[in-house]
Amino acid sequence: METIILAPNSERHIVLWNPDSTDICIRQEENSHLTLHIVIKEQAKSANNICIELVGEEAQTDIYGLVMASGNDDISIRTIVNHNVGKCKSRQLFKYVLNDNATAAFDGLVVVRPDAQQTDAFQTNRNLILSDKARIRTQPQLEIYADDVHCSHGASTGQLDENALFYMQQRGISLNAARGLLVDAFCHEILDTLPPQYRETANEIAN
Repeated sequence: METIILAPNSERHIVLWNPDSTDICIRQEENSHLTLHIVIKEQAKSANNICIELVGEEAQTDIYGLVMASGNDDISIRTIVNHNVGKCKSRQLFKYVLNDNATAAFDGLVVVRPDAQQTDAFQTNRNLILSDKARIRTQPQLEIYADDVHCSHGASTGQLDENALFYMQQRGISLNAARGLLVDAFCHEILDTLPPQYRETANEIAN
């Protein structure tokens, strides 16, 4: 496992671009700010484990993930965010787009320790299924052992909006183009948060 330490008052942006697998632990000291992106497209198999240890007050973590899987791809991401001290923030937003026979999993665990009062933690996983054979398993979880916290988590899985597709076709947009536009919009909530040097490649990812 790779270990990265963010020093007090530091800021770091990490992009994991199409990893075969990742096993990483990031330890954050007080008032540090981490932004982490993981973007996966057309990987036959990718298993990823990300652990965040918030050990200094007022540290903040923002994690964004995008998976676009097709064929027989098998993609998994597991995150653990440990709030060990108080006054820290964590944000997680993961989106999956699955087609063909692809399978994927998201397991996210946020742990708020007894001393981590005034924690602010948010975690969500949204999934878009484009075929009848694609499969997703999602399990966002919270373990809270403190009483002065603001925490939420959730997951949703669905297909493209048929009403939106119909509306676009009525205005001369082909079905394939309409589907592509909706998928593009779904993905760009993640891709638009990437650093500028990744934007051109990000546009290719969504298309």
